[in-house]
Amino acid sequence: MSEIQLPPYAVRRRPWLWPAIIVTAVAVLALGAWLIWRPSSEDAAKAQGSDAAKSGKGAGKAGKGGAGVQPVAVAVARVGDINIMQTGLGTVTAIRTVTVKPRVDGQLQSVGFDEGQLVGEGALLAQIDPVPFQVALSQVEGQLARDVATLNNARLDLERYRTLLAQDSIATQQVDQQASLVKQLEGTVKIDQAQLDNAKLQLSYTRITAPVGGRIGLRLVDPGNQVHNSDSSGIAVITQLAPITVLFTIPQDTLPRIMQRLKAGDKPPVEAWDRDQKNLLASGTLLTVDNQIDVTTGTVKLKAQFANGDAKLFPNQFVNVRMVVDTLKGVVLVPTAAAQQNTQGPIVYVVKDDSTVAVRPVKMGPTEGPNAAVLSGLQAGERVITDGVDRIRDGAKVEVTTPAGGARAPRDPNAPDAGKRPDWKNMDPAKREEYKKRLEAMDPAQREEFKKRREAATQ
Repeated sequence: MSEIQLPPYAVRRRPWLWPAIIVTAVAVLALGAWLIWRPSSEDAAKAQGSDAAKSGKGAGKAGKGGAGVQPVAVAVARVGDINIMQTGLGTVTAIRTVTVKPRVDGQLQSVGFDEGQLVGEGALLAQIDPVPFQVALSQVEGQLARDVATLNNARLDLERYRTLLAQDSIATQQVDQQASLVKQLEGTVKIDQAQLDNAKLQLSYTRITAPVGGRIGLRLVDPGNQVHNSDSSGIAVITQLAPITVLFTIPQDTLPRIMQRLKAGDKPPVEAWDRDQKNLLASGTLLTVDNQIDVTTGTVKLKAQFANGDAKLFPNQFVNVRMVVDTLKGVVLVPTAAAQQNTQGPIVYVVKDDSTVAVRPVKMGPTEGPNAAVLSGLQAGERVITDGVDRIRDGAKVEVTTPAGGARAPRDPNAPDAGKRPDWKNMDPAKREEYKKRLEAMDPAQREEFKKRREAATQ
């Protein structure tokens, strides 16, 4: 077969075809990419507006020197009474703790209580074998009956002898001897009667009863064991739980106030709290004060009594004691969060009517719970900052977000610190502009704190 020969012009045109195709494909792809990823006019306008706002905000802050309106929470100082509390560490002590012991020797026959049971006074706790004591009682009763009969016979003989003496039939000496015999027998009968009473008493001791009411502990002796009145451990221990006392100590400097109240017949109220001072266990009154001060610690012991009807206090339990020493009446009260400290001493941040802050040195008094007493430097009705004082300085401008008492007062719904989002559609243009300026004046930390407060208020 002969080979086909192409014309010379065809061979010369073929090297230009493929470069043209490649260039065309690249152009098409570039055009498609530009059409897909090009920025829209609206996005460009937004970007330009954002850059302008940022530059304007930075310029505004620079012109103000970085100052902003700080949102704060305030409370109104009020007049009230506050208790002067004295705290101390105390130990619960039972009024009576009794170890139940047998009073006679014998075999423990039975036990009549459950461990941990609340028993009343006189309740049967245990029984000792009574047979030996019953036998001893019968023996004494027989001896008494014999001696009583002998005494009666002697008395009859004495009457006969006196009759014969009146007839001058016998000597006086014989009558006197008979009278002496009667007295001896009378003494014997009294001894027998005492022995009979003792035998009955010993028999009654075989029934072991509760000397006091309270909670009985674990059983120390099991039935069948031989018990003795000399045993030191006893059968069980009874602890009286209601009422119950607490022993605690206070500094000796507080003692004069306590003694003054006790002398006036007043019993200061006392509270017993748990170890973490979170739960109130019981409320009672001061019972007495020890008769001397511990010179090593400078403290004095006090005893308070609690009804303990719910048995929340247990012997040897550790408690925190709070006692009302005195009550200050008609003093200025503020939340404890309002009291601050600087190099000059205690201060409060007072918010004036023009929403500026004044640093006010004050003299603080006692605290009770969430309240603190201000003895001088603050008047009732003034507003003090309770939250948001971290970046507050004297003369700074603030925005009050929470009024006194923690309850939100009726506010302008379009205000920046209102408890809901502003209604942009119905807001007055001037207020809208003012709102924006206040938000722009805040630094990022202030804006974040404001956001959290607004979200908390809307919940």
